[in-house]
Amino acid sequence: MAQPLQSINLVAPAFKGVNTEDSPIGQDVSFAEVADNAVIDKSGRIAARKGLSVYTTDITELGRVAPALGNDYLHKVHFFYDDVGTEVVFSTGNNKILTGTTTLVDATTPIGYTPTANNWKIVNFNNKAYFFQRGHEPLVYDATNGLRTFGTATGTTTNTNLYCHEALAAYGRLWIVDSNATAQVIYWSDLLIGTDFTGGSSGSIDVSKAWPDGKDEVRALVAHNNSLIVLGKHSILVYANAFSPANMTLQDTIAGVGCICRNSVQHIGTDVLFMSPSGLRSFGRVIQEKSLPMSDLSLNIKTELINVLNNRTVPTASVYSAENSFYLITFPDTSTTYCFDLKGKLENNTYRVTRWTSTPFKSYYAKNDGTLLIGSQYGVGEYSGYSDNGYSYIFKYYSPKLTFGDSSKIKMLKKLRPTFVGGNNQLAVVKWAYDFDSSYKNFDVTIGNQVPSYFSNPVDDAGDPITGGLAQYGTSPDRFGTSFTEAEFTGGEFTSRLSINTTGGGSLITIGVESEINGAALSLQEINVLALIGRLL
Repeated sequence: MAQPLQSINLVAPAFKGVNTEDSPIGQDVSFAEVADNAVIDKSGRIAARKGLSVYTTDITELGRVAPALGNDYLHKVHFFYDDVGTEVVFSTGNNKILTGTTTLVDATTPIGYTPTANNWKIVNFNNKAYFFQRGHEPLVYDATNGLRTFGTATGTTTNTNLYCHEALAAYGRLWIVDSNATAQVIYWSDLLIGTDFTGGSSGSIDVSKAWPDGKDEVRALVAHNNSLIVLGKHSILVYANAFSPANMTLQDTIAGVGCICRNSVQHIGTDVLFMSPSGLRSFGRVIQEKSLPMSDLSLNIKTELINVLNNRTVPTASVYSAENSFYLITFPDTSTTYCFDLKGKLENNTYRVTRWTSTPFKSYYAKNDGTLLIGSQYGVGEYSGYSDNGYSYIFKYYSPKLTFGDSSKIKMLKKLRPTFVGGNNQLAVVKWAYDFDSSYKNFDVTIGNQVPSYFSNPVDDAGDPITGGLAQYGTSPDRFGTSFTEAEFTGGEFTSRLSINTTGGGSLITIGVESEINGAALSLQEINVLALIGRLL
């Protein structure tokens, strides 16, 4: 008697993101072994990420880079705006401070001022932009005077203790820390005067005696719930009453959890995310109740992420995008980005994560209008479209090892039925392999091979509307003799349901999909896997 086909329906594959920590055998099929250049879209499907749409047009033919950048990339992108409508996009790279988008201009660096690094912290405060970087005299920009050193702006020699690496604009002041001299003293400016750190109500605090483990150094500053959060390398301090710095008190300390760098810190409204040496961390919403419960939000890729953190050779870049509901952390030296989906947490209190590989993304700035600016070797651009400055990228999905409930029996894969949404005559490769074999069998399919139709009110030859509400184009005559073709309304997305005959057998089955993304959106709705269950091994 013939054995019936057994089915595993991978509905919304990779809905829970990548999991490289749990055993690959018997893992929840909602996880993915690989989800590269992917996001979890608003419908809960794994989908290709958007690409880099570059604004900068002054590029060389061979190098395809902005001349002002040389062989470098944009380490920072910052959007400045003030109350009178001034808007300037600043960027840094090639040891220059640049302005512009379509053309990058090295016209703002003060005469005689020579930066030796590009890892600036740039903050907007009281209609000015402030630039800080360790070992460099701070700079200030406003629409009237342009970019100046603090010494030029104040008419005095700037104390080298203010040559700080971290800066925070909060509670009506600038807060700075981490100079060549010390990473223990936090300075705050006079009220609303970001260049004055000696007069009025300015001041400083030495936190060296407050660390719970006895010794640490400041990595980042965060403002949250009228408190000043001091993120150290190995621990955290919380100072209450930061609206009145002279009356601040040490409210809480946390040992054993620190921050790798100020570039990883992002305020997401109700919470603050930062990268610790052991992964992505969060303060938790109950910080307002004077408690700081810490949670490892990257637990599903913990070992992999720690390895990347330990081997990084250049500063990281991060961003929170409310429009896209994700937190990105980028490692420019490996062109790798981890995308943490913030639309909800999984059962183990982690965020879903996907991996973006071989990306040109190097730095970010999220504007208030939802635009996500991106700095790259090509100049300034935005997160938009489905190509990286005209280049394609590879979208990948690989399932966990599928056992059909029993890893001791042979499975003979008979059919795969993937469902794709989107595409535009796009080639995808459906793959499958058995056990732990890395040699996959392939089947090429073309998806999205129908142009989507959109509703429009048709008109006759005289330009008058035709009653009926159909989308009408082409050659079929209406009752007046006007030619048109009826097309089905699709909403702009085409669904491809395919059926693929497969071969081979083994105790474990891995399913994969790869597709070159070059101009069209693509998502994977589901994969129906049919197999015969055979004898015991």
